[in-house]
Amino acid sequence: MAFALSAGLVAPTHAAQSLAQVQAQVAALQDEATSAAEGAQEAKVKLNSLTKTLNGIKAKAAVQGQTLSSLQKSLGTIALEQYKAGGIGQSLELLFSSDPALYLSSAGALDSISRSKSAQLRKYHAAQQRLNATTLTVNDKLALVMAAQKKYKAQSAIAKAKLVQAEAILSKLTKAERERLAKLAADQENADQTTSKALAKKYSALSGRGGKALKFALAQLGDRYVFGAAGMVTWDCSGLTMRAFQFAGVSLPHSAAAQARLGKSIPFKSIQPGDLLFYGRPISHVSIYLGGGKMVHAPRSGSRVKIANLDLGSKPFVGARRF
Repeated sequence: MAFALSAGLVAPTHAAQSLAQVQAQVAALQDEATSAAEGAQEAKVKLNSLTKTLNGIKAKAAVQGQTLSSLQKSLGTIALEQYKAGGIGQSLELLFSSDPALYLSSAGALDSISRSKSAQLRKYHAAQQRLNATTLTVNDKLALVMAAQKKYKAQSAIAKAKLVQAEAILSKLTKAERERLAKLAADQENADQTTSKALAKKYSALSGRGGKALKFALAQLGDRYVFGAAGMVTWDCSGLTMRAFQFAGVSLPHSAAAQARLGKSIPFKSIQPGDLLFYGRPISHVSIYLGGGKMVHAPRSGSRVKIANLDLGSKPFVGARRF
């Protein structure tokens, strides 16, 4: 369904105008699908992070459970020792013993056992409280994990549904019309790639961290856009920027919205080559600023990695970050 809106498509004939409208509808649905897919990526990043945290808390709970069990055994041993010693009855018996030395030594032993039991009880109660608190945290994080899973599935379903809608529109066309649209889309993509590769030659002297990221991204010109892809031959927008900055030594999550929360915020008037640019409310697209009013990005389903103007039309620019 690689159908991009071509300026040369609109012709004076009614048929050409009809095809232009169809292509515009399909492109809009592909954009919506891409935005939903990026929302799914954000949910996936959050899900992975929450799952990692949850596993860590569960491991902590397991250790605390073992500690509690050990303290229970220790308390049991002390109780058994007191029972064997006769408890309070034994101490009274010793009190009236005819041997003061025996009383003093045995009384000291009983007092030591009592103090030990008291200390162990305090440790036991503290350990029990820690385990209870950790268990509550596990339950809270589990609820968040389930919510993230639900959002991920919902966003993925929306993305797929939008593509199904686009396919339904195309299915109403004749074979000749579909072939005409496919050729126009392919011609537009090929023209974009020719222009992109010509522009890329002007940026061979890039340096610094942003420069390294840009060089990586420019090396992927022409690669296809695929939902959730992060290389090395297919990409989505945040997958491309993630790998590009990984090449430059910066670790980023695979999500435009998550990437927008990192780095240093840069006002639009101060953007420099290598800065990440973010689009959409909520954020659903990211690109790398190239300079001269141009950026490199993986646009949407049906398109390829290319150099483009900063204006994305329906998706407003919402911020820039520097790493």
